[in-house]
Amino acid sequence: MEKWHVMSSEEAIASLNTDIESGLTEEEVIQRLETYGNNELAEAPRPGFLERFIAQFNNFVILFLIFAAGVSFILALLEGETPVESIAILAIVILNAALGLVQEGRAEQALSALKKLAAPEAQVLRSGNTVTIPSHLVVPGDVVLLEAGDYIPADLRLVETANLKIEEASLTGESVPVDKKADAQVEESAVLGDRKNMAYMSTIVTYGRGAGVVVATGMNTEIGKIAEIIQSTEEEETPLQQRLNQLGRVLSIAALFICGLVFLLGVYQAVRHDEDMVEAIRESFIVAVSLAIAAVPEGLPAVVTINLAIGMREMIKRNALIRRLPAVETLGSATAVASDKTGTLTQNEMTAVQLYVAGQRLELSGEGYQPTGKFLYEKGEKDPHSWLEVEQILRGALLASDARLENDKNNPSHYRMVGDPTEGALVVAAAKAGFWRKEVEDQYPRVDEIPFESDRKRMSTIHKQPDNGDYVVFVKGAPDIVINLCDTIYENGKPVEITPERRDNILEKNKLMASQALRVLAVAQKILPELPAEITPETIETNLTLLGLIGLRDPARPEVREAIAQARSAGIKTVMVTGDYPDTARAIAEEIGLLRPGGQVITGAEIDTFSDEELASKLDETDAFARVSPSHKVRIVEAFRAKNHVIAMTGDGVNDAPALKRASIGVAMGITGTDVSKESADMILTDDNFASIIAAVEQGRVIYANIRKFVYFLLSSNLSEIATIFIGTLVGWPTPLTAIQLLWLNLVTDGAPALALGVEKGDPDIMDQPPRSPDEPIINKVMQYGMAIQTIIMTAVTLLAFAIGHGDVTIGFLDIEPSTELARTLAFLTLSFSQLYRAYSSRSEIFTIARIGLFTNKYMQYAFVTSAIGLILVVYVPFLQDVFEATTLNLMHWVLLTVLAIIPTIVAELSKPFLHRISDEERKVHRPQTV
Repeated sequence: MEKWHVMSSEEAIASLNTDIESGLTEEEVIQRLETYGNNELAEAPRPGFLERFIAQFNNFVILFLIFAAGVSFILALLEGETPVESIAILAIVILNAALGLVQEGRAEQALSALKKLAAPEAQVLRSGNTVTIPSHLVVPGDVVLLEAGDYIPADLRLVETANLKIEEASLTGESVPVDKKADAQVEESAVLGDRKNMAYMSTIVTYGRGAGVVVATGMNTEIGKIAEIIQSTEEEETPLQQRLNQLGRVLSIAALFICGLVFLLGVYQAVRHDEDMVEAIRESFIVAVSLAIAAVPEGLPAVVTINLAIGMREMIKRNALIRRLPAVETLGSATAVASDKTGTLTQNEMTAVQLYVAGQRLELSGEGYQPTGKFLYEKGEKDPHSWLEVEQILRGALLASDARLENDKNNPSHYRMVGDPTEGALVVAAAKAGFWRKEVEDQYPRVDEIPFESDRKRMSTIHKQPDNGDYVVFVKGAPDIVINLCDTIYENGKPVEITPERRDNILEKNKLMASQALRVLAVAQKILPELPAEITPETIETNLTLLGLIGLRDPARPEVREAIAQARSAGIKTVMVTGDYPDTARAIAEEIGLLRPGGQVITGAEIDTFSDEELASKLDETDAFARVSPSHKVRIVEAFRAKNHVIAMTGDGVNDAPALKRASIGVAMGITGTDVSKESADMILTDDNFASIIAAVEQGRVIYANIRKFVYFLLSSNLSEIATIFIGTLVGWPTPLTAIQLLWLNLVTDGAPALALGVEKGDPDIMDQPPRSPDEPIINKVMQYGMAIQTIIMTAVTLLAFAIGHGDVTIGFLDIEPSTELARTLAFLTLSFSQLYRAYSSRSEIFTIARIGLFTNKYMQYAFVTSAIGLILVVYVPFLQDVFEATTLNLMHWVLLTVLAIIPTIVAELSKPFLHRISDEERKVHRPQTV
């Protein structure tokens, strides 16, 4: 085994046959993937097919049904009859298990695919270009670039470090981040925690930056060696699934009680009519158990999981990747969104458009990351090389940045930016003046740095001067911070004192640029004859010379204004959270329609003066928070939660993790976000776009509404089946529906439409409704009334059909020969088709079929047709007729049952205005506290 920590970086690079400047070629990557495999830890083995199939029967009601079929089988044999009913029940149970297995497999595949999409990525050098790849495609020999917030994708021998600190708690248990040095000399016997020149898979960069060459991947990494110990399977239920499981238990108890009554009634009727007791007990027992199956929606949690998975796939199409299943449900309840500005409300395509140097203002032309443009002075175009102060600020901005411009290999005449977009704008501005990173860094090699931190709001780099051996420090950051560190400003080729008048003038220019919706950065420098013994902000970021200000424009996303208006219409409050100046925040907020008349912009400094209660009281009038730090974000989240809000908070930095975790819905940026922020988030925006948050909220509402629809549909169907059997048995009729018919109803007539309801597109006014309270019960008043109405009507028409077929009710123009077989067939088909017709009405609780369209859900057409074909086969195929105890129907029978079956749907449609009013009243009761 190689002792990578003992080798020098040069030895490690040579041993791995890689190039530190350009990385591996595509051909080398392909070859090494074949040799070493994907960079993945082996997963715990999943249960086999047989084990998963048997697990489908691990359900009390299913086991009870199998037991009942066995009892029926024995009794049938004792009577010398063919146990057709028992065999049919077992066949349906096995078919149900097979369908459950298929549905479970699809849900697992969907969730597995989503998990892969959410996996961390790595920045590597390939063929001379910096590219971002899924971490599982990293191979030995890859050169990996590291910055704060990154997960280490594989075991690395570090080859470059700049104040690099890595948290190794997941591997060593050490909670304090470890300082890393690429040139550290490490003993061969050193334990993992002492190997300062190594970085290990699954650990986290907390500070600084660096680069390393991959020495081990997958199960060959240090974490891979203990993978079997740390493997765990995470399965979390949503609150909705928990409530439905609880509902299932309550219904199970109630159903068993009712089934016991039905069984006793059946036996009583047999005694009363002097029937064969063994046959009566067998039939009553089977019907009672079948009724339990009909009554208990044991498939609801599985159907909910499937629909949540389908909904998550739909969200991906809208650029929202859900990492945790409960977030889908929570999204539908969101009442507030606290959004970053840069890249989320704006396009994150920074362009330097203004310079302020030596008391003069210049404008820069050009767009995007193409290094072409002009420097325009009030008297015309200006050559930047003819103005020393312009050269200095552009050189300083370039050297104090880490972003790089690279040729697009697919289009060599174009460039692409690698790194932070703000720094990218500075690099492009420098390139417009002919300053390219490689040439400038060759002249001014970087020897040390103090990385950017959101609390410090600045970054410093130290470079060797080309002429005299001195060192120059370049500092870039927030003007209010950097200017306070300066005591001179560069004018007319030399540093001059910053007088109060000059300071006021600089701050006024900064305010003017900010009011034009520009992000403003200050650039300063300091000459050091020699490096201090310790590189700290106190030793190098004092007595600076200001080089000037740079104004950056980041255009607002064109779709954001409409998304904010849609959020307002949906009762969702949106606030901007930004590190920019109040004037910049206000200008952007006005541009995108976020700032209301009288709306306030609160700064981080003001937040520091507020108590938690005062901050919460300010939310009503606040539309934007400016100059905030990650700690302020946490307080903003807490203030919204104190007002009973379901708050979605966006973040992209390593320090945003606490706010993302504390928010009801943590939203990380997929493009600019760090691995730590993504890991802390519930949802990742693959396009970093605010509009995608609102689209995800809409989809969350649709998913929850669809779950309610099929819960409503299934429960009302089950209740009507219970009521039909119970009342029919109570009045002394033969059991209106046989056990086989009840099972067929549950499997075919109920199952397919319920799944079709899960892919509805949502009501037309779904984003005009106020947010749903998380405390709102799944079976609310609207559903309770609707279920009561439908249970009564469906039970009534089914019993009427049975009574007509049985001869207890006569209709003059119908020529019917009464029989129990005909009565059961009419009742079975009437209830089946009433449920199929009603599935169309169940597509919306309050909107009519005419409003939402009869054929707008193609899956409902598939469900109806397949279910109807199954019912027709039951009636007309001789073998199935015997099994289901059905008889052939004539045209008049079909006319009768069609008329009866359509009545529940008509009643459902007519009752919707009444239910709409109840819904509006209930929303007022459950409406969350708004601001």
